[in-house]
Amino acid sequence: MEVQIGNTRLELVQGDITEMDTEAIVNAANGWLAHGGGVAGAIVRKGGRVIQEESDAWVREHGPVPTGGAAITGAGRLKACYVIHAVGPIYDGTPRCAELLASAVRSSLALADERGIRSIALPAISTGIFGYPMDEAAGIILRTVVDYLRGETGLERVVLCLWGERAYRTFERALREIIGLP
Repeated sequence: MEVQIGNTRLELVQGDITEMDTEAIVNAANGWLAHGGGVAGAIVRKGGRVIQEESDAWVREHGPVPTGGAAITGAGRLKACYVIHAVGPIYDGTPRCAELLASAVRSSLALADERGIRSIALPAISTGIFGYPMDEAAGIILRTVVDYLRGETGLERVVLCLWGERAYRTFERALREIIGLP
């Protein structure tokens, strides 16, 4: 599914974020940028150990990334040039949790804008081992992306890269609702 929001093309795709042909991809990370499993583990396995090494250096220099924040490293052997590591919340059902998820998405998009990145792919942040329910996360992530794209941005293409048909269908329903499509 593809829609235009301002000057930006917003796409939903089902696939593997490590294969995305965008300038940056977003990693659903933990604050220590320890990339052992899930999306983070797949990114390091495919992109190479250099991503973990740059992440370790980032944490040594700046300290852990706060929940709702983001950091950036190179992308090793991936098609992308950069990996933006977004730290989403561990789901607890509170309003603060939703705020932190939205903040992780905004932080990722803002960091891309700060670096002059024109295209970015994001996963369904916090919906894996952090336990965020897919339905709830889809609405928060997409509302945040759409609101961000309605403002001032240099992003030309934003892709939500979703693992599996269930995730894709959930995000498709949420996007149709948010932008008023049947």
